[in-house]
Amino acid sequence: MAALSKDRLVAVIGSGAMGAGIAQVAAVAGYTVKLYDTRPEAVAKAISDIALVFNKLVAKERMSAVDAAAAIARLRAAVTLDDVAGAGLVVEAIVENLDAKRGLFAELEAFVADDCILATNTSSISVTAIAAKLRRPERLVGMHFFNPVPLMALVEVISGLATDAAVAQTVCDTAAAWGKNPVHAKSTPGFIVNRVARPFYAEGWRLLNEQAADAATIDAVMREAGGFRMGPFELMDLIGHDVNFSVTQSVFNAYFNDPRFTPSVLQQEMVNAGYLGRKSGRGFYLYGDGASALPQPQTEAAQPVPEFVSYTVEQGAKAGAPRVAGSAAADALAERLRAAGINVTHRQSPEARGHAAGADGAPAFHCNGAAVYLTDGRSATDRARDNQHPDTVLFDLALDYATATRIAVTCADQCSRAAYQSVVGLFQAAGFAVTRLEDVPGMAVMRTVAMLANEAADAVNQGVCSAEAADIAMQKGVNYPRGPLAWADSVGIGQIVTVLTNLAASYGEDRYRVSPLLRRKHASGAGFHA
Repeated sequence: MAALSKDRLVAVIGSGAMGAGIAQVAAVAGYTVKLYDTRPEAVAKAISDIALVFNKLVAKERMSAVDAAAAIARLRAAVTLDDVAGAGLVVEAIVENLDAKRGLFAELEAFVADDCILATNTSSISVTAIAAKLRRPERLVGMHFFNPVPLMALVEVISGLATDAAVAQTVCDTAAAWGKNPVHAKSTPGFIVNRVARPFYAEGWRLLNEQAADAATIDAVMREAGGFRMGPFELMDLIGHDVNFSVTQSVFNAYFNDPRFTPSVLQQEMVNAGYLGRKSGRGFYLYGDGASALPQPQTEAAQPVPEFVSYTVEQGAKAGAPRVAGSAAADALAERLRAAGINVTHRQSPEARGHAAGADGAPAFHCNGAAVYLTDGRSATDRARDNQHPDTVLFDLALDYATATRIAVTCADQCSRAAYQSVVGLFQAAGFAVTRLEDVPGMAVMRTVAMLANEAADAVNQGVCSAEAADIAMQKGVNYPRGPLAWADSVGIGQIVTVLTNLAASYGEDRYRVSPLLRRKHASGAGFHA
């Protein structure tokens, strides 16, 4: 298939932020665009605003004056809906209401040509349901852009049960011709992004509810260790808690109350209080004139560099080669510690593995008597009991241990203060700001990444999208630093399965059940990407 010919008219219905953005992108791509809205003054304003954007781009030398003039000349107002009769593609971007969308498409179907593609920009309504009452439902497809449309690269191309595969491919190719990264998805609740992203918020709420840390500290850990552009609470403040809560409720209801998508009572209270985030001037943080500085994350006070650090590896193994769960992270940390001038010795004999005795075979750092492990989904207290080593300290996952500026740690309830402080001093000597979390299973970044990977794996397992599409969607649609399945490959599928299994055991909840596809990948030794 090929993209829609530039000889064909593109019509956009709805001149709000999404509709105007879609019209702008199509016009820049060389298509004549007609923009329609039931409020003619809104269309005029949208076209005027787009012209201002083009002028700014010209001033910044990011667009030529000739191209800007040509693009604005291609933008036209449709006075009445039947002005779009000659369109080859109609993109709807009106209110998120099933009856309103069905009514619009039924009206359009009365006068557009039979080969006109009908596309909906819905973010949450079933494409199958929108198309159900059309005379030709096979020509309706989801074309879900992300806000702000000119800047966000992702377009989810959603096929309903009746959507013709050729129609979906044409829309996919057209989105690519408009400079976007399109991904195919099946019409299911939340599509890809709004489904796979739920754990990013949900695990943040769980951590806050269990008093792992305050919101500013969790945000800092997710940014500075996890590599996310924003932490969950500052992002929800930006989105609006009413909007985020509504989407979570919608996905939860659509999946028949699956506990994975359970909304947070804490967020419900935020909405009840009117603490909606930036738009109301107050969410987790204060905004607007007179707002105080953002609260500082919890950071441990400086501690002395420990006298003794060693690193347990499997007997006969060489540092740098992944061996068992968690070892790649330990290798990376060992390299950073050595680069900071810390003498890290290797311990390979059985007698040196005393701290790893019992059920725990993962490599550990040993620091002034403390055993230091990457979290595996157990609390530090449980792990200390299992290993029969009270002085147990855990560290959280980081996107890149070589460059992360912060690391989260936690310690067992049985751990001595001296042992804990020696570990804090160790990480500080390597240049990390060290944050202490309360002893919650899976810590912050690890449990979030494990749940993101789990949800993405289930989406792939259920035929919603491919593994490649899931990763592209989360990177291009919500700016994740790495696709969740590629991240799982990097961490190790076995480690992700272990973390989820331990979380499920800790909480006794179906929420943390492991995706069958993750288990299958683990059993075969395969990853999601070659």
